[in-house]
Amino acid sequence: MNNTPVAVITGAYRGLGLETARQLAALGYHIVLTARRHTQGEAAAAQLAATGATVRFMPLDVTSEQSIQALADGLKREFGRLDALINNAGIFPDLPPDNPASLTAATSIFSAKLDTIRLALETNTLAALRLCQVLIPLMDNRGCVVNVSSGMGQLSEMNGCCPGYRLSKTALNAVTRIFADELRDHPIRINSVCPGWVRTEMGGEHATLSIEEGAKGIVWAATLPAEGPSGGFFRHGEPIAW
Repeated sequence: MNNTPVAVITGAYRGLGLETARQLAALGYHIVLTARRHTQGEAAAAQLAATGATVRFMPLDVTSEQSIQALADGLKREFGRLDALINNAGIFPDLPPDNPASLTAATSIFSAKLDTIRLALETNTLAALRLCQVLIPLMDNRGCVVNVSSGMGQLSEMNGCCPGYRLSKTALNAVTRIFADELRDHPIRINSVCPGWVRTEMGGEHATLSIEEGAKGIVWAATLPAEGPSGGFFRHGEPIAW
């Protein structure tokens, strides 16, 4: 493999993940587009390739350790390197499926089911933790990790409702901080990024930002130089409070 940088993006068959892949491809990255849904993932990769992007689809169920290890083995075999890991895959399980864009309908912590909170932690937090454990060693002391978080995980701005999503993103921010501290003597940057309120399927049609605008902050954190910040929480390239 040549020196073309390689970026892995989880949950990248639509929305912010797909747009992040598009923007990184435009910067010359070889994109490894991952998704649990094979058909949609293959279609998204073909869509990107049609624009001239260098892209490879690899299936990934972020909640399966076997699937994560298979991804790592594939990356070693095909590329022998990794330059950017974007932990984008996530869910918002608090919202009712019949009205997924309605925050006002989200459950109170008083009535939240623990199974819902466990599901959020498994998908939004523990999956990113395991991917970092398995894939950061492929970076060979270079590169960037982006944990796509949310302002709803800020302790400084914490409000009620949506405990599954809020707790999982707060915990994801802690994952960022712990890895950053243990990597402090290595030129690998790991940061949490809040993309803002984006018009995705999760954000809804009334969100204030386009998908292109939301992805810019993720791409910024994925392409930081060796002297760039690590262990921070950012929105649109600017630090925000934990």
